[in-house]
Amino acid sequence: MIAIIKYNAGNVQSVQTALKRLGVESIVTDNFDEIRNAEKVIFPGVGEASSAMKFLQEKGLDKLIPTLTRPVLGICLGQQLMCNNIEEGDTVGMKIFDVDVKLFPPKDLVPHMGWNSLKNLKNSLFEGISEEDDVYFVHSYYCEISEFTSAVCDYILLFSAGLQRDNFYSTQFHPEKSGSVGAKILQNFLNL
Repeated sequence: MIAIIKYNAGNVQSVQTALKRLGVESIVTDNFDEIRNAEKVIFPGVGEASSAMKFLQEKGLDKLIPTLTRPVLGICLGQQLMCNNIEEGDTVGMKIFDVDVKLFPPKDLVPHMGWNSLKNLKNSLFEGISEEDDVYFVHSYYCEISEFTSAVCDYILLFSAGLQRDNFYSTQFHPEKSGSVGAKILQNFLNL
């Protein structure tokens, strides 16, 4: 079973629908045992970092997620909350990735919303994906480039569009909203 973590940060339904299109059943849960025993865990998110982290802390999920040993996929805010510090709301993350999350430089181009391509693709999550393929982003904060960077995007500056450490994978973009390219990335995750 695939567990989608429920923590009051939107986008859960679109992830569940994307999985259903791939013929995969999933549950939306904040139950420790269901999350711990799932074959794979997806940690999606749309929302504000400090309030989302507060909800995770109230449920104890901030302590559970870093201990998971099965494949975990963080999406958008999910990726950011897996990092060290997030400028939004001066939030301390779960520190799975030794990366900080910063606000894009104050320009008229924030938020980064729409389609953009990826570069420097590095792990099996991106197998069969080309650097000419576009994926869908919507965010105002970005993860810095680090040793954990598995994909790069160039928008105002270079940032981590994907991160990976051990069984933890993440994307800043929304694979569930990225058409056939996103479906392929989700399928790659399911195949891990």
